[in-house]
Amino acid sequence: MTLMKKVLGTAATLALTAGVATAEPAIIFDLGGKFDKSFNEAAFNGAERWAQETGGTYKELEMQDEAQREQALRRLAEAGSNPVVMTGFAFGDVLAKVAPDFPDTKFAIIDVDWLDQPNITQIAFTEHEGSYLVGMMAGLASKTGTVGFIGGMDIPLIRRFGCGYAQGVVAANPDAKIVLNMTGTTPAAWNDPVKGAELAKGQKSQGADVIYAAAGGTGVGVLQAAADEGILSIGVDSNQNGMHPGSVLTSMLKRVDNAVYDAFTKGTALEPGVTVMDLAAGGVGYAMDENNASLVTAEMQAAVDAAAEKIKSGEIVVHDYMSDDTCPAATF
Repeated sequence: MTLMKKVLGTAATLALTAGVATAEPAIIFDLGGKFDKSFNEAAFNGAERWAQETGGTYKELEMQDEAQREQALRRLAEAGSNPVVMTGFAFGDVLAKVAPDFPDTKFAIIDVDWLDQPNITQIAFTEHEGSYLVGMMAGLASKTGTVGFIGGMDIPLIRRFGCGYAQGVVAANPDAKIVLNMTGTTPAAWNDPVKGAELAKGQKSQGADVIYAAAGGTGVGVLQAAADEGILSIGVDSNQNGMHPGSVLTSMLKRVDNAVYDAFTKGTALEPGVTVMDLAAGGVGYAMDENNASLVTAEMQAAVDAAAEKIKSGEIVVHDYMSDDTCPAATF
């Protein structure tokens, strides 16, 4: 594994040759790593698609702990990488500090929309809209009338997933019961599959027979436990249907791959401001393939697709926890 493939936490391993203007784009993955089968892996797939289509090369770094964020970002900018893409809101404060020191470097950050600097592009998603759709599917598929949600780190962004999901569940079944749990309150909550499995088993004991995991690498444990326990799960970010064919009802797609691909493609022509990738723009959705075809009836899919069209047209408005920190359809 090359130096640029892994950050091991020391200044020596992060050292890049300052002052060498490579003009290569770069991406920094958040905790959990690029093969988390979820958020980071979606970002990695976008970078790889760009490289395969263009023949270009890029630098990449995987975070190992919180202390590395600023150092990694500065080293890439100093080395001439342009643009530099970050996966995740946790880079927001660090980027606000670093970006002014590199006015000629373009930065793109996913899941942030509160920065206002001339060299920062921010990419946001309407996760609540995609979560509503998979919530409807959960409500339609559940035989017990109880479904679950397991989030990663307890932050407003993940509550946005949970609240949109709950709204979709009750749209399909107004009498449904929704069990919601968060994995933790620190970044470690994104990479704890053992805890995810424990929470999933606990939700099953409360009657849940469909569980949606929005928890990064922790969700791998949720999906595994659901398969072991003979209940259904719902994946997130990437298409996780194939991880347990016949057990994963669907996956809420968050097209982080497209965000990274677009940022790399635009390169130094990236423009500042906020880009919102919503349902209408194909930024979120749900996954259907051979792995879940037997679980989703034509009637279920038609109902979800009809709801999707109503969200796009504005007939259905999905509550956004990030704008109003209440959750009308469920209680955390």
